[in-house]
Amino acid sequence: MTKSRRFKIEDILLIAGMILPIVTGIVIKVLFTPQSEDSISITGALIFFEIPLSKLGLKWDLPITEAQVNSWLVIISIFFLCLFMTHGLNEKTPLKRQHLAEWIIEKVDKLVQDNMGNHFMGYAPFIIAMMALSAFSSLMTLFGLFPPTSDLNVIAGWAILVFILITYYKLKCGFLNYLKGFTQPIPVFTPFNILGEFSTPLSMTFRHYGNIVSGTVISALLAAALKILSNAVFGWLPGKLGEFPFFRIGLPAVFSIYFDVFSGCIQAFIFAMLTMLNVSSAFDYEDYQKRQAKRLAKLARRQSQNS
Repeated sequence: MTKSRRFKIEDILLIAGMILPIVTGIVIKVLFTPQSEDSISITGALIFFEIPLSKLGLKWDLPITEAQVNSWLVIISIFFLCLFMTHGLNEKTPLKRQHLAEWIIEKVDKLVQDNMGNHFMGYAPFIIAMMALSAFSSLMTLFGLFPPTSDLNVIAGWAILVFILITYYKLKCGFLNYLKGFTQPIPVFTPFNILGEFSTPLSMTFRHYGNIVSGTVISALLAAALKILSNAVFGWLPGKLGEFPFFRIGLPAVFSIYFDVFSGCIQAFIFAMLTMLNVSSAFDYEDYQKRQAKRLAKLARRQSQNS
């Protein structure tokens, strides 16, 4: 087998790896969605099954929901997309996909550098992964699947992870310095500063979740309104023609460009921006350098005394 033929076969397998998770999600959706009448309904994520943790002495069972399964399907698709984008990297004769991958990396590196600084450049892979996961999760609606970003638990998990990073960088400047920050600018603001500390993950969660869910609700209401309008205009047609929703052909796709594609991508970008700003603002790099210099000076004095 020649190298070019093997390369094409590997490309096909990687593309299949991107598509198969979406197809799997559609099949699971069809198998587990209960049959219902032709009506518009707005529901949460389906519960496929529950892991009986109560048998182990715990109070609740662990539900495996549509949001969890679709999140993993998105992760698998992104994984194969990354493999496809980096397949066949070559300095002499780069492929078009290599130019696209390099352009994305350059833009993300510049975004992280402008918003977080040079000492946070290692966060570029984390930021692009977060944007990709959020955007592709929202775009699952284009395939008729439940978007994981419409589940409050999923977004809350992301926000808690960001909150842990924020707290970690605040603690890098010392635990006492972290506690002292709650008394700034004056001690009377301590209760408000504590509330503000925990309001960060809450605001990030509800901002992202609210915008995605509102788009889903509006799309469903528009689809229902178009069906009613179609019946009112074409109801005089005989038989099934009078019941056919003509106005739901094409028009929902136009609305979906904003509510699903544009809004989903914008919310992914906003969530990533808030992550960068909150993490970078939590870390006083100059103060951290001063503390490190003092530690090194003390260590040098101890070593000189011992010697």
